[in-house]
Amino acid sequence: MNKIVISTSSFDTDNNPYIQQLLQKGIQVVSNPHKRRLTEDEAMALLDDGVVGMIAGIEPLTERVLKSAKGLKVISRCGTGMDSVDLVAAKELGMSVLNTPEAPAQAVAELTMGLMLAALRQICHTDQAVRKGEWPRTQGGLLAAQTVGIIGLGHIGRRVAKLCQAFEANVIAHDPHVDQAPTSVSLVPFDQLLATADIISLHVPYGPELHHLLDAQAFTNMQSGAIVINAARGGLVDEHALSEALNTGKLKAAALDTFEQEPYQGPLLECQNLILSSHVGSLAKEARQNMEIEAAENLLRGLIKAGLINDG
Repeated sequence: MNKIVISTSSFDTDNNPYIQQLLQKGIQVVSNPHKRRLTEDEAMALLDDGVVGMIAGIEPLTERVLKSAKGLKVISRCGTGMDSVDLVAAKELGMSVLNTPEAPAQAVAELTMGLMLAALRQICHTDQAVRKGEWPRTQGGLLAAQTVGIIGLGHIGRRVAKLCQAFEANVIAHDPHVDQAPTSVSLVPFDQLLATADIISLHVPYGPELHHLLDAQAFTNMQSGAIVINAARGGLVDEHALSEALNTGKLKAAALDTFEQEPYQGPLLECQNLILSSHVGSLAKEARQNMEIEAAENLLRGLIKAGLINDG
């Protein structure tokens, strides 16, 4: 019997019409028994020879993992980023790799705005102080008075730009792959964005060429008192350099939803001017439902195209 693996830590199979279609066609569904991000070895253990398709989370699907999955033909990422999949190896092995770029975009954009506003108004710090019996008169900043620099104008970056404009913020952006920006958004070189933005928000996929895009030099080039938001990928930020920039006061604040190693344990936990979140950008109920349905539909269509199941 052919099988599919769903490696995300959670997935609503009961209310997913495309998973139900696969079950009706005799496909066995194998879920992630660990209920967390899988390691390479755990992914290999799940992808035995009977597995023809996979709905993937953010586990490392390296060349080693993919070569061990002898029957795997279709990988459907439940999410936007493809950096966890060795796309070169997948292509060489004849595997199709699909993703869901649109479904999580609004959820990530809205979380970005929440992190931005929380950093500007010091909401988390004030909350903690009140719980300790204090009554601080915390003075924050208006988003309407800021220049927001968006790095990456894809599905999410464009939404963040639109939301910032609704708050009457000035928006600039850098994306070497975009020739025309949305209305009233100015495209600028990377160094100019770092030097002029009050808030810098990352919305690019991770790749080796973008490793530590924000490094010590980048933080040096930013305005004193800038705020950095990363709800994209952890490897984009040099976490040690970020810690230094926060502790020295170069940055006013930062907010991170993603880290190089997750769950995160490191020196950033000690930074009082940092908001931490546990990679929940896409975990809004409505967006998650749409993302799971889109991922399952992609998998079904991919298996049909590969001739592994019939289109009936």
